Amino acid sequence: MAIETNRALVTLNETIARQYESVALVLQGGGALGSYQAGVYEGLAEADIHPNWVAGISIGALNTAIIAGNAPEARVDALKQFWTAICQPASALNFWPSEFESRLFEISDAYRQAFAAWYSTRALLEGQSGFFAPRFPQPLGPWARQVIEASHYDTSALRSTLTRFADFDRINRGGMRVCVGAVNVATGNLTFFDNKDITLRPEHFMASGALPPGFPAVEVDGEFYWDGGLVSNTPLSEVLGQIPRRDTLAFQVDLWSARGELPANMEQVDGRTKDIQYSSRTRAVTHHVRHDQLLRRTLREVLRHVSAEALQSDPWCKIAALMSTDKRYNVVQLIYRDKPYENHFKDFQFGYNTMLDHWSSGLADIRETCTHPEWFDLPQNEAGFASRDVHAPSSSDRLGPKTGSEHEAGI
Repeated sequence: MAIETNRALVTLNETIARQYESVALVLQGGGALGSYQAGVYEGLAEADIHPNWVAGISIGALNTAIIAGNAPEARVDALKQFWTAICQPASALNFWPSEFESRLFEISDAYRQAFAAWYSTRALLEGQSGFFAPRFPQPLGPWARQVIEASHYDTSALRSTLTRFADFDRINRGGMRVCVGAVNVATGNLTFFDNKDITLRPEHFMASGALPPGFPAVEVDGEFYWDGGLVSNTPLSEVLGQIPRRDTLAFQVDLWSARGELPANMEQVDGRTKDIQYSSRTRAVTHHVRHDQLLRRTLREVLRHVSAEALQSDPWCKIAALMSTDKRYNVVQLIYRDKPYENHFKDFQFGYNTMLDHWSSGLADIRETCTHPEWFDLPQNEAGFASRDVHAPSSSDRLGPKTGSEHEAGI
């Protein structure tokens, strides 16, 4: 069975390499849920699939730094070290060993819910080691000072953590395309920092994850930036909007699910609100990209019926030719699904065993995805765009009315 699996993965790798000019890993924001993305990356590495472009926002930007800042054979181990480091409480006080906690987890979700509440409370009160710490006094009223101190937490420790686990010289050597999104506080515009254009430093990645009012704005070259998720929680449009256009396979790893249970209390209302807010942005961007791609492909087909003379002389035909494309895009969705024990604080619940649970979910999802090699083929429909989600396998690359699963997959 193992031999057959390995052969299938080799075939899959050859198919991807033969068909796609760009293989991208697109990582969204979601705080403590981000270890799900690390699990997805482990599964990609296990299948010997190595993206040549990694783009991230918020916690996705931090994972991007670790992935791009290490050699392919060292990336999974670096991600494990990074997540182990930031999932330690800021104080050394520990009431029980993780092995004892794991045994309680196996008994019931009630224990897991209790631990989740405990770790999220500790994160709020103490911060997380190597990541963020409470700011005292809080910058309110007469204590307000300047934009880089106007936050509940200080993230200065994150810089040394990033430089510890990521080689920024490697990030900037250009072997892998890297970009991360942040919002300019003064203009409100989403900006992407791209190693194709500039030298990336830890501050660029920290800026992408500077979610207010918890985290402070980060200064980059005289401008101040907040978390890119304030505008868009996915960098998909940046990846698929590249010029010149390229046949692209994008693994889009989302930490918020559009689908969920009806809330029964105020805590569940808060959690469900976050899911809808952040997943809706991802779905809207994915739908927008698909619609634009259909228009570009339509222009290309219409231009086939235009005379060569008009193509060379008519200015509108020249513009249409620039806008059109015959390139194709395939978006493979990996969407985290909530666990029964999770609550509205899941994005700042940095418990170690919960981190491992998220990680294993991402690994399981990408492994299951790789058992469907047909999902990785170039789209053959009119739009030249396909989207798949292992949790909604009936989503497809066809046109026409959308099914519920296609809506969930963001088509």
